[in-house]
Amino acid sequence: MLEHIDRHLDRSVELAELAAVAHFSPFHFHRLFTAWMGETLGDYQRRRRLEMAALRLVAQPASPVLEIALSVGFGSAEAFARAFKARYGCTATAWRQGEADRRLPARDRNPGQANRKPGQAAAGFWIDDGSLSTKEVPMQVRLIDRAPARIVYWRRVGPYGDGVSAFWQQAVAPWLATHALFGQPRYGISHDDPGITAPAACRYDAAVELPPGFAVAPGLLTTEIPGGRYASMSFRGTPAQIGAAWADLLRGWLPQSGLQLDARPCFEYYPSGAAYDAQTGSFDCDIVVPVQPL
Repeated sequence: MLEHIDRHLDRSVELAELAAVAHFSPFHFHRLFTAWMGETLGDYQRRRRLEMAALRLVAQPASPVLEIALSVGFGSAEAFARAFKARYGCTATAWRQGEADRRLPARDRNPGQANRKPGQAAAGFWIDDGSLSTKEVPMQVRLIDRAPARIVYWRRVGPYGDGVSAFWQQAVAPWLATHALFGQPRYGISHDDPGITAPAACRYDAAVELPPGFAVAPGLLTTEIPGGRYASMSFRGTPAQIGAAWADLLRGWLPQSGLQLDARPCFEYYPSGAAYDAQTGSFDCDIVVPVQPL
């Protein structure tokens, strides 16, 4: 049900529609949603739409504010302006011009960007798959086309960082071992930007790709990571360093790329055989974000 909301942030999803997704009557669903989430359905949808708008304001500097407001389901610039200022304490224009960077936690900032003008890219190269021209970008990024992937996942809500590693080891690894799936590709799906969403509300899914025909026991969460065009950047480092890499890709590369995010999830991709050093905590993965033309 939460996935259904996230994939339809361009409109207000009605109570009856969500109740049908969750297989409850609208009356019981509305009460249960507030009990589960600690906020009403309307408040949750409004928060998620504003969080996505805050990210797009930074990642898509060429997009007019009205266009971004419409893309997350607001019917007018005035309604969006009131809701945005009520949540973030500043206008959408001020957020785009630097308020977002000031609010970003220090651990997620890239020290090399401290003296850079907003929107100014560092030296680097865009590595395309042949369909686009080369242009300067902050780091090496490839544009790839991915097939859909069926996954089983476990959700953690809370601050990103070292707790994510413990979550993999305690909640996910035993199940993978029991079902002989350690050789399968894995995914870490970060649904929220900790510079925008309160750390306590940040959602992370630890997932493994399922082989064809694999039957999942009732009670486990499954979904499909959509296929299509993605931007992918290789990462090697520790959990404490990956936040800066995410910030560089979304706040540095993406605004210069001529592309924009869509409603598909961003994720870390761990292919079969991805390296991990238990002594240092260093690991390899690909940081992957869904993109479409502006």
